[in-house]
Amino acid sequence: MARLVRTEATGPIKIDPQEKPIFICACGLSAKFPFCDGTHKVCREEQAGTLYRYDPATKTVTSTSPDA
Repeated sequence: MARLVRTEATGPIKIDPQEKPIFICACGLSAKFPFCDGTHKVCREEQAGTLYRYDPATKTVTSTSPDA
């Protein structure tokens, strides 16, 4: 069964318990989920109050609609 998961994050979550920080994906678009791969950069132009749908393969916006 498919699910639509809504998230407002446009960047990663930094975890700093080790000598090298770890970045966890918070946007939901990473191909290396749960780790960040920088794909969140496509979210930079998102406007507040708009729902964005992304193609899972190309990470491009497939549709937008007002956020209800």
